[in-house]
Amino acid sequence: MVKTLLKCTAALVAAVGVFGYWFVNQPQMDPLMTPERKARIEASPHYVNGQFVPETPHTPVTPSWSFWKEFLFPTPGKTIPPGPMVTQKTDLKALDPKEDVVVWLGHSSFYMQLGGKKILIDPIAATYASPVPFVDKAFDGSNVYGPEDIPDGIDVMVLSHDHWDHLDYDFVRAIEPKVKHVVTGLGNGGYYEKWGYPLAKISEEDWNTPVKIDEGLTVWVLPARHFSGRLLHKNQTLFAGFAFITPGKKVFYSGDGGYDGRFKRIGQQFGGFDLAILEDGQYNENWASVHMMPEETAQAGVDLGAREVLPCHNGKYPLSMHSWDEPYKRITAAAKGKPYYLATPEIGELVRVGDTGQKFTRWWENMK
Repeated sequence: MVKTLLKCTAALVAAVGVFGYWFVNQPQMDPLMTPERKARIEASPHYVNGQFVPETPHTPVTPSWSFWKEFLFPTPGKTIPPGPMVTQKTDLKALDPKEDVVVWLGHSSFYMQLGGKKILIDPIAATYASPVPFVDKAFDGSNVYGPEDIPDGIDVMVLSHDHWDHLDYDFVRAIEPKVKHVVTGLGNGGYYEKWGYPLAKISEEDWNTPVKIDEGLTVWVLPARHFSGRLLHKNQTLFAGFAFITPGKKVFYSGDGGYDGRFKRIGQQFGGFDLAILEDGQYNENWASVHMMPEETAQAGVDLGAREVLPCHNGKYPLSMHSWDEPYKRITAAAKGKPYYLATPEIGELVRVGDTGQKFTRWWENMK
C-alpha cells in the first residue's frame, strides 16, 4: 500500500513537473533573447541592477485580498457590465486612406490613419488577457475586431509593453503578412522575431528615440512609468509610450503608466498634440504609480498640450476593483473646464483626428 502510494505520488509530481516545464516554455511566454538583443538592453541607462526601471520610481504595489477576489471572480454588474458592450463596427478596410482617423478596437487597441499611413496600436482580441483560460475574460461583446478585419499594408504597428492585455500572440502572428514595420521598446522585438517576423521589419529602441518610417511619418519611442513581463521574468523588456508625427498631425499614445512629469516635458518637446490617447482604467490607489487615476489622466492631457483626449485601457478586461463604467464617469467629470475636447467613442466608432466638434454620446449610461 505504501509503495503504491509513493509510486502514485512520484508519478503525480513528475506529471506536474512536465506540465510546468511545457507551460513556461510555450512560445508566447518569453521573447527570444539573442546575445545582440541582450547587449543592447544592458547598454541602456534605464536598465539598472538587472531590470528596466522608470524615470520616476514606483511606490510599493500592495494589492489587497479584495482585489484578488474580484480579479479571479469578477462581479457581474460591478467590475463587468450587466450586458454586452455597445459597439459601432467601422469597416476599417473601407476607410478613405487620406482621412486622419482613429478607431478604438477596445481596451488599448487602436487602428489609426495619419498622413496617409496605416497604424496599429497594441492590437488584441484575446478572450482571456492572461496565460490561463479562466482569468481576465473579455467583456461580452467587446471582441469586435479580429485579424481578418485589419487592412493590408499596415505601415507601422507599435507595442507599448508585453503584458497579456496588450500583446496578443495569436493576433500578432496572424497579421504578420499585413504589417510592414514594428516599433517597440528594447527587448520586445524578441517576441516578434520568435513569432515569425523578419528582423528587417522590427525596430526596438530605447526611450527618446525617433524611428523614421519615411518622409511622411516618424514614430518616437518615449518614456512610460510602468513595468513589464509575461510570467517569470520581470522588467526585461522596455515599456514605452509613443508620438506619431506627420507633416500635418501629431498624436501621442501613453501606453500604461503612472502619472509624473514626463507628460509636461513631452508636451513641451513636441509643441502639443492634436490628439492624446491616454490610459484611464484598471487603476487603484494601491498601485497609482503604475496606472494613472482618472483625474491624473485629465491633467496629463493638459500637460501634453493636447487639443483632444481619447481615454482607453477600459471597456474590455476587469483588471481592477472599480466598477466597469467608473473610468468614463470620472474622466468626464475631471475633464470639465480643461482646455481640450474629450472624445468618448464606442468600440468601433470613428474618431476624426483634429475634429473637436465631433459629438459622442455617454453610451455607458445606456448599459444599465
